[in-house]
Amino acid sequence: MVPGAPSAPLAAEGTSAGDGGERGLVQSFRLGDLVPLSVSSVGPMFSVAATGGVMAAEAGWWTLPAIAVLALPFIVSSFVFRLLNRHFPHAGASYHWSARIVGRGPSRFQAWVLIVAYFFSIPPIAIPAGSYSLALVAPHYDAPAVVHMLVTLLWIGFAGVPLLLGGRPTARITQVFFAVEMVSLVSFGVIGALRWPRISVPIHFGPPPVGGILVVAVVAATILDGWEIDSYAAEESRRPRDHPGLGGIAGAIGALLFYAILYPLMLGETPLRELSGSPDPLAAWARHLVPGEPWAMLVPILASTAGGLWLTSFILTRALYAMGRERLIPRRFARLNRNHVPHVAVLSSLGMAALICALQLFVSSLASFFGLVLAAAGFFLLAEFFLDSITAVVFLTTGHRRLPDVALQPHAHPGLLAGALFSSVVMGLLLVGFFLYGPKAFGGGIDATLATLLGLGVAFAWWTRRWAGPPVTFAGADVVDRAQPEGRLERLRLPRS
Repeated sequence: MVPGAPSAPLAAEGTSAGDGGERGLVQSFRLGDLVPLSVSSVGPMFSVAATGGVMAAEAGWWTLPAIAVLALPFIVSSFVFRLLNRHFPHAGASYHWSARIVGRGPSRFQAWVLIVAYFFSIPPIAIPAGSYSLALVAPHYDAPAVVHMLVTLLWIGFAGVPLLLGGRPTARITQVFFAVEMVSLVSFGVIGALRWPRISVPIHFGPPPVGGILVVAVVAATILDGWEIDSYAAEESRRPRDHPGLGGIAGAIGALLFYAILYPLMLGETPLRELSGSPDPLAAWARHLVPGEPWAMLVPILASTAGGLWLTSFILTRALYAMGRERLIPRRFARLNRNHVPHVAVLSSLGMAALICALQLFVSSLASFFGLVLAAAGFFLLAEFFLDSITAVVFLTTGHRRLPDVALQPHAHPGLLAGALFSSVVMGLLLVGFFLYGPKAFGGGIDATLATLLGLGVAFAWWTRRWAGPPVTFAGADVVDRAQPEGRLERLRLPRS
């Protein structure tokens, strides 16, 4: 598709797409763009750096089975997302799937969960980006809050650049940072494996801390998510019913493989006392792995952090764009700039994230507030995937009655149905368990915070029923480019899947 050409038409639910449609997002992503987006959005190195200290403090070596507890439902979810993408490609992804399959009331609540999950995921990325930058350029400088905030603002502003330029520039810049991170991951894995005999520490699991394992499993949602970005990029994919979901599967499996290598090496080559509660556990590992060369770890961490920052924002802005288009939130969030980017959604989400960062740096205790925001992000990300699993169960059992226009027989995918049921049970139990054990790790205020945010979600769903419009469906005809003898490109629309 020629850049700048109009995307596939849109239509309200129950109607057919109009001939002209309305101007929308540009279909420009190929599968080769979606896979790096999915892997980089997970941000393996940043994820370990941001959460490794909390995990080591709560569960020690039991961090490994705690991550495994959540990894399987997330891998299953990637295949479920693939199925739902084939039927309902949409910039709103899970929020839209819920509206089409479960109902508009529950979808409005899920929209709130989605907003909170990804919005609360931005500050825990932006603030460490400032910290790592200062550690790289001024390793012995004890930066005051105002300097830390200025550097954090620079990163937030930098994250807005690719987002405002459009999908293709975002993909290209991401690929550069992705390459740096992948080379670093392989290098540290090889160096760690070679140095293991000389710097390994005793492996001691001890009695299983049930509460700590549950807390780590919920926090692990922040390191196992991100691969779903290609679902929110469906309307910008050249093959919206084919490619979205494939990148997510690659990202989910890739992230699990990275953690399966990095976490055992980090725990096995660094004394637990140095990792437990550390704001930068990878730096502690690097002191043993590559002594005297802190930049060797900080550069790839920054590359990972940068990609995670703008790609997490990408997910949120596409969701806000879809919600604005359906008048669930002000319609200005659906406005596009000349690059076909929802610029109001980009600027609003990053601006609000900057305010949260300022609150964290200037008003609250940095450690306690960071933990609170991180825990809330993990809880609502897990809640988002839990609701997606419920949506999939409904779709695979009663979808033939709810959606007569969708050619789906009940129990047509028994393996996916079993996986969705399994994911729903595991994630639901973890959410309940976090209410029981979360206060021990993050203070008594965490339960009240989560309960308040959930209550606001119910109020949001009730209040917005007055003006929310019907779901807008994406026509989603696949588009391919065919080179002509003259060298020009001809747009071909293929039959829908």
